[in-house]
This record gives sequence, C-alpha cells and structure tokens, in this order.
Amino acid sequence: MRYFDTSFLVPLVLPEATSEQVARFFEVLPGEDPAVSHWTRVEFTSLLAREVRMNSLDSAAAREAGSRFEAMVERSFVVFSPDRDDFDRARDWLGRFDTTLRAGDALHLAIAANRHAEAIYSLDTAMIAAGRALGLPASAGILLPGYGD
Repeated sequence: MRYFDTSFLVPLVLPEATSEQVARFFEVLPGEDPAVSHWTRVEFTSLLAREVRMNSLDSAAAREAGSRFEAMVERSFVVFSPDRDDFDRARDWLGRFDTTLRAGDALHLAIAANRHAEAIYSLDTAMIAAGRALGLPASAGILLPGYGD
C-alpha cells in the first residue's frame, strides 16, 4: 500500500507548479491500492476554506474543487479511518521533540506506519524529513525544486 499526504493530491485538483509532475506520477503508479485517510479529506477541506478566506478562491470554485477531490478519492483510493493507535503513535512521535513534526503530519505518518505502508508520498519537505528521521519510507516521489528527491 502506498499512502498519500494531502499535499501530494492538491495539485491534481488545483493548479500548482507541480500539477503536471504529480499527474505523470499517477499515470505510471504501479497497481497497488493507493491510500489516504479521512484526515486527508479534512485537511483538503481546510485548505479550500483558507483559500476562500484569503480571497484566492471563491466559494463556488471551492465547492467544485471539493467535489472533484471527493470523487477522485472515492474512485481511486482506499480510505483509512484513524484510530486510537494512530493518535497514540502520533502523540508519541510529537513527544520526542527531535523532529519538526506538526500534529497533522504526525497523524498522517502514524496512519501510514500502522498500516505498514511501503511508501509515503508528500510534497511537504518537513514532513518527508521527519518521516525519514523516524525510519519511514517518506518521499516526494517527484523532483521538488531545491529538494533532492
């Protein structure tokens, strides 16, 4: 199973500098079931709300993007529900104080790790670095400017 952080999926729905690279990545992705979590869905909706608050996206466009995202997730991804073990592991990792992990990233990593993901993809370089420091198979999966992945 390959787990995808929200940041890796946003460029499939909203235009970003990495949109073409991410689309090509999915075109050649091996047949294993890609996975996300319900947390991913919450984060994406939060991102849309922020874009509307910052006047970068109007409400109608945000609703349309949200619908496209939900349809993509439903059609193409296994969706995991975070459980107590995921929250406990995320809390333990945050309590180490030796990474730059944020709560949401720790939860993504814990969900993926607890389900034995063979790969964890994110475009968040801090999350990738923290995941690697924890011994997890975190990667950008594509070339990011200024980051050797």
